[in-house]
Amino acid sequence: MPTDLERPPASGDDAPDTVAAAERLLSRWCGASVRLTDPEDLGGSVRSVVLRVRVAENPFSLPRTLVIKRSVAPPVADEPDTFSHEAASCQLLTAVQPADPVGPELIAHDPDQRLLVMEDLGRAATLAEKLLGADPRAAERGLLAWARSLGRLHAVTAGREADFGALMRRLGTRTWHDPIAPDARRALADLPDLLAAELGVPTDHATARRARTSVRLLGGPGYRAFSPSDLCPDNNLVTNHGVRFLDFEWGCIRDVTLDVAFLRMPFPSCWCVFRLPAGMADAMLAAWRAEIVDVWPALGDDSVLMPRLLDAQMLWTWLSTWSLLPRGGEADSPIDAVEGAKGSSPYRGAALADRWERLAEHCAADEPAVAVHATAVAAALRKRFEVPDPALPPYPAFRAKAAS
Repeated sequence: MPTDLERPPASGDDAPDTVAAAERLLSRWCGASVRLTDPEDLGGSVRSVVLRVRVAENPFSLPRTLVIKRSVAPPVADEPDTFSHEAASCQLLTAVQPADPVGPELIAHDPDQRLLVMEDLGRAATLAEKLLGADPRAAERGLLAWARSLGRLHAVTAGREADFGALMRRLGTRTWHDPIAPDARRALADLPDLLAAELGVPTDHATARRARTSVRLLGGPGYRAFSPSDLCPDNNLVTNHGVRFLDFEWGCIRDVTLDVAFLRMPFPSCWCVFRLPAGMADAMLAAWRAEIVDVWPALGDDSVLMPRLLDAQMLWTWLSTWSLLPRGGEADSPIDAVEGAKGSSPYRGAALADRWERLAEHCAADEPAVAVHATAVAAALRKRFEVPDPALPPYPAFRAKAAS
């Protein structure tokens, strides 16, 4: 499952080479020499170098600062190429940006150097910083702005699948798929055996078949639009003009309900996952719907949206359990085990117990057999990993408010 839990700094060799490559690219693009200085490491990943640079020599009207990102990991056969996904994503969003932009503008790119030069969105706080901070009002505003921007992102990219495919082909990728799809299909097939082996919980055939129907969200017809895929709260900036999404290494066109599930669970593929205040998920869903209802009026109808949203919730619950559940007597550990991040990420057992309990709650009325199975899994997780009640505390920004 796409994730970026470790963000080591760029190596001593990568940063100068990346700046030099960006200078050559911009000089070709401008038709005159461009010099970049003062590189600042923005914390890439094992796959990429991300730097903020100052434009010291500027023959045209380039911004004073830029962000450059270079993929340092070569493509692997039969696996999604993160550079192609990000370059195509940035080109698509730059072409369709609404009046209130949802991502950075792409200024130039070089497929041979696996290099992107983008607008610098500045030093605004990420949604993760808002949620892990101490200001509940700022966190609430950030969550609602995030939901609105997600809806705006979906609305402006609806019907753009052919455009995205054409951009991917120009980058040398003939075929593409949602990067979570292979792991999701494997999780839907393998999880019953894993639950039986690790937790002693059987999965009846009807429940397994029901879970596997959620595979419809991974392809075929539906409500499809662009998704960054990695919607973690640290991959966006809360600016004065709304939330701007970052990091499109897994960007693709997919069913929007896979993203909307992040409002309900929340953030099932992320390290920064705690409990939202009562009513917050409903408010975020309403904010998202307000942005997309003109494009897809049917999604304003609960009878259309909610069954698809339950499918997405089920798929993410099964996928994240397959991905995160400790195996073979392995000790429980935080989702994000990066040194120095203590307290910013819950333990795996607690996060999974919370997801299965939420699934049971949302299935209780219409799918009681699925709810019974989900309740049994949650109970087994609580017992094995000594999960407290509630399984997850609120996000830090809301803890003082919850305690009062």
